[in-house]
Amino acid sequence: MKTLIIIRPDAVVRGLVGELVTRFEKHGIRLTGLKIMQFNKKLAEELYIVHKGKPFYERLIASMTANPSAIVVLDTDVLDRDSAIALVRKITGDTDPAKADMGTIRGDFGLRIDQNIIHASDNKESAEREIPMFFRKEELVTYNE
Repeated sequence: MKTLIIIRPDAVVRGLVGELVTRFEKHGIRLTGLKIMQFNKKLAEELYIVHKGKPFYERLIASMTANPSAIVVLDTDVLDRDSAIALVRKITGDTDPAKADMGTIRGDFGLRIDQNIIHASDNKESAEREIPMFFRKEELVTYNE
């Protein structure tokens, strides 16, 4: 199974990409796709369509288009399939850095909830919708054991 994380512009500008990716690799999660890109408004709106109409939506779109993001596809096949996305979400931590546990990405590096530094697909269906927004199938690598 594959899932998606986005190291958002605030973290990219702060030079945290390598540190954040390492957090997943230390858990045996492999990278199968990685790119740096600048979101345009249309792409940001498509990704965050579920938040349209919420009070923070316009700020979210503005923050996602302000600077480049790192888009990462993680291969969770080395993990128990039922808990893989849950583990990725646990590594990222609570959306609100003030509530996120220390040792999680958001707990260790998050500054403010409106400058959320990482996006992680919240379930298998989200991952299946989000990954093709950024990667063609042939752009994702596989590993030989």
